[in-house]
Amino acid sequence: MTDAALASLNSQVLLFSFLASAVFGALSLRTNFCTMGAVSDAVLMGDYTRARQWLLAAAVACAGYGALVGFGGLDPAKSLYASPKLLWLSAALGGAMFGFGMVLASGCGSKTLVRLGSGNLKSLVVFVVMGVAAFATLKGITAVARVSTVDGVAINVGANYSIFALTVQLFGSKTAAFVGLGGLVGIAAVLVCAMSKEFRSIDNWLAGLGLGAVVVFMTWLSGLLGFVAEHPQTLEAAYLATSSGRIEAMSFVAPVAHSLDWLMFFSDKSKVLTFGVVSVAGVVIGAAAYALATRTFRWEGFRNAQDTALHLVGAVLMGVGGVTAMGCTIGQGLSGIATLSYMSAIAVAAIVGGAVTGLKFQMWLLERG
Repeated sequence: MTDAALASLNSQVLLFSFLASAVFGALSLRTNFCTMGAVSDAVLMGDYTRARQWLLAAAVACAGYGALVGFGGLDPAKSLYASPKLLWLSAALGGAMFGFGMVLASGCGSKTLVRLGSGNLKSLVVFVVMGVAAFATLKGITAVARVSTVDGVAINVGANYSIFALTVQLFGSKTAAFVGLGGLVGIAAVLVCAMSKEFRSIDNWLAGLGLGAVVVFMTWLSGLLGFVAEHPQTLEAAYLATSSGRIEAMSFVAPVAHSLDWLMFFSDKSKVLTFGVVSVAGVVIGAAAYALATRTFRWEGFRNAQDTALHLVGAVLMGVGGVTAMGCTIGQGLSGIATLSYMSAIAVAAIVGGAVTGLKFQMWLLERG
């Protein structure tokens, strides 16, 4: 492949990533898709409608991932979520921090971007603070603490880094394992959602099927369209436009940090647009476009000093926790859980647990007030 062809392919990956993320942002705003909201609805009101949205989106992403591996030639061992070391403590502690933080900050990373696009200035503050905290946990002071503590606690799982991989070991057929297991997960989720009368609305199905399909498309973009078997400069296999050099999908903690880095050091030619950076921009612009088109765009600010403080603390916890757990409610919750990774399962459980604790803390604040 020539350098010109490589540059053209890189641009295609970035463009399609931006457009798909814009669809994700618009759909999230229209359907009110929110993982924190799903936990809140379930805990405080016993309403599992938005939880079913998330379940369906995760199942569609899982079925799509299985199909990409089984029929499309995607290499599951090159996924960002495939590792012979299970960092269970990082996933548990980071996930709990993120879950607690997203309640204080009124939403997870993706919801922050969606709210920012619809005019929420509180989300702008959360965006910046979360990005700085995430960058510090990637390369700064909290990164040193992370690497020297929780990241040192791991279980060696070898090639069995996920339920998919374990199924392949048991049955010996990658296609049957990935397609069959992914299909079963998808069918089961559709049935669970279809049995709920409250779920039977266009927006709920759009949230589950549409957002899950976007995650699958993003996986295809980075893992297949953007895959180069032999990079002309390194003569090695490469996944174009990814910051990790591996197969990615969607995530909104580390990419927010990379977005701030790109903005602040724009004149540095080594800072280039990546899959994650354009995804962040796409979600904000997609949500903004939908909000303006439907005349729902509204400026919103902090109510008082306590509201400001809670959002600042929440943003820091999301930045530190999201990087420590290697993803957020979308990064581990949809993109990671689609691979049936053990670390993703631990992270998601911890995020939910942290969110429940955060909700109880907020209720205590209200009662105290």
